[in-house]
Amino acid sequence: MPKIPFHRLAAFVVLAVAAAWVVTGQFSSVGSAVAVGEEDPAASTSEPPATPLRTVAVVAPQHIDHARTIRISGVTEANKRSSLAARSGGIIDTIPVSEGSLVKKGDLILALDAEERPAAVAMAEALVAQRESEYDAAQKLLKSGNMAKLQGESARAALTAARSQLETAKAELARSEIRAPFDGIVDQVDVEEGSAIQQGAEVATILSLDPVLAVGEVSEQDLSQLEPGASAEVRLVNGQRVSGALRYLSRDASPQTRTFRIEVAVPNPDRAIPAGMTAEIVLQAEKVRAVKLPRSVVTLSERGELGIRIATPDDTVNFIPIDIVEDTPEALVLAGIPEDARIIVSGQELVSEGDKVATVEANESVIRRLVGDVAAR
Repeated sequence: MPKIPFHRLAAFVVLAVAAAWVVTGQFSSVGSAVAVGEEDPAASTSEPPATPLRTVAVVAPQHIDHARTIRISGVTEANKRSSLAARSGGIIDTIPVSEGSLVKKGDLILALDAEERPAAVAMAEALVAQRESEYDAAQKLLKSGNMAKLQGESARAALTAARSQLETAKAELARSEIRAPFDGIVDQVDVEEGSAIQQGAEVATILSLDPVLAVGEVSEQDLSQLEPGASAEVRLVNGQRVSGALRYLSRDASPQTRTFRIEVAVPNPDRAIPAGMTAEIVLQAEKVRAVKLPRSVVTLSERGELGIRIATPDDTVNFIPIDIVEDTPEALVLAGIPEDARIIVSGQELVSEGDKVATVEANESVIRRLVGDVAAR
């Protein structure tokens, strides 16, 4: 009998096994350990495996009553400033003050050579005395019936004219003198003794520096936040810091800048603060309910609004628009945040409104950084 090659024998064996496997029908999927007729547990599950919730850190910041700081660039000015002018022309006879002299209201600043004016006053005084005597005599005669009433009226008119002449002479004499209109300091003397001046010429400048004014301008938005009488701090360019009170708020905006002039009165009894010094005026706006948060917490909504993301009581992400009250060196001061809000401080950029999240409380160091030293305020 001829010998069958091995490879043909192997092919017959494989064919026979395959035929028997098909006839019995008892087979399973390739690579599966589950036999036919048995239920696959994985195949019975209709929902895919749940996606793990994203974890975010939240904090409940402390609310504070915060007064926004308004800083204004300004300059100091004299409370009063007067440029004294000659009321009549003439030769300067005396200047009893010098630059830097302290004067009281009514003190003599400058006197012109009066020439004939004192003599005119003396003559007018003598005439008034004469007319008064004549009038007294006329009154006695009228009462006794020895003078006509018309003559009595003439005596009265003569006395009135004499008195008017005296007042005119005194006024002319007074025009030769220039006196201080208020208490202050003589800042400038523009003339010298013996020089001739004309009527209206400026001769000296007097400043009232107690109080001294710190003057600046505020914006339209800040105007509504200020009230006269509010306390203010003034920081001078030389490093000195002084306190004052807001004395004046203009109600007429500058046409060029649309800003409003303000004046802060600062006590200056020793007149150490001069006029014209650069200053920074620091005012406090009305207090609002706010929280202090780092800048990294602020984000944008899908509509482009500025705000923060919070976790609701059921751990759903929500977006809240905010108002930036102030941007301090330490943190942002924000208003419009509910008292019970849990603010997402880590992971807020990775979630969206309506997302479910797993929340964890931020650690103590984060809370201190967020809330800040509220007691110090």
